[in-house]
Amino acid sequence: MVYDMIGDMVSEIKKLKMEKEAVVLAHNYQIGAVQDLADFVGDSLGLSYEARKTDKKMIVFCGVDFMAETAKIINPDKIVLLPNKYAQCPMAAMIDANSLTLFKKEHPDAAVVSYVNTTAEVKALSDVCCTSANAIKIVKEIPQEEVIFVPDVNLALYVQRFVKNKKIYPWPGYCYTHKGIKPDVIKELRNGYPDAPVVVHPECTPELIDIADKVSSTEGMIKYCRENDSHTFIIATETGMIHRLKKEIPDKDFIEIPNAICAAQKHVRLEDLYRSLVEEIYEVKIPDEIIDKARIPIDRMLEIGRGE
Repeated sequence: MVYDMIGDMVSEIKKLKMEKEAVVLAHNYQIGAVQDLADFVGDSLGLSYEARKTDKKMIVFCGVDFMAETAKIINPDKIVLLPNKYAQCPMAAMIDANSLTLFKKEHPDAAVVSYVNTTAEVKALSDVCCTSANAIKIVKEIPQEEVIFVPDVNLALYVQRFVKNKKIYPWPGYCYTHKGIKPDVIKELRNGYPDAPVVVHPECTPELIDIADKVSSTEGMIKYCRENDSHTFIIATETGMIHRLKKEIPDKDFIEIPNAICAAQKHVRLEDLYRSLVEEIYEVKIPDEIIDKARIPIDRMLEIGRGE
């Protein structure tokens, strides 16, 4: 009976997508059932490109709040839905417009590079946005020699390793999921899988990055694992990534980090996606003046490119 109910819901979601001319975008950290129903699955940058080029009337963003906001900023005339209103990114909430305004006063000559994991209001005060995939490329290419980087301190410190000629002022925000992955856990997994490369997300702490075989965005992880000769990989990021890796590279094995779970990403369930399409909830609303200002740094990010 449960199987039939799930099957019926999946069929209804597919039907509703067609009826409402909707595209479903899902982040790599979503549950597998949601990823499987999405039209596109990817990281924040890849999904931003998909949001910009879609010709559908409606975007249903299975991710967290800032991702749906970004899709709305890029597509102000489209209906953008976030299936679960509680899918709020804790790191994005660690910096607000007032705090950034004060921080800018402390460093008046610095360009503001805003990680895409920020609110629309913070983006509106930024010079350019970035994701973990292109943060190094973005910081290298902006002309200013001083950079305010918000909100992720670990990504800022990672970028600083590759951009020695610029001074980066990081905001002390963080991703609790990646911060919670400890070197001792990696060392223990290495004992069990001595030949497995350790692939680490740049939101992890410097101590973890120092012992990694590869540091990469989630999209970069797929490329690395596909091209590397190894058969088994230790994947130091949110556990949802394992579903996509297994689906796209079925002949290899991927070891997840115990309890590396983002509760916000896991809020979106099949029933949320179904209800969002039926009732067209929860629609993302952003004031026009914020959209106009926030779109500038997002467009700059997309113009500079994907990075690695």
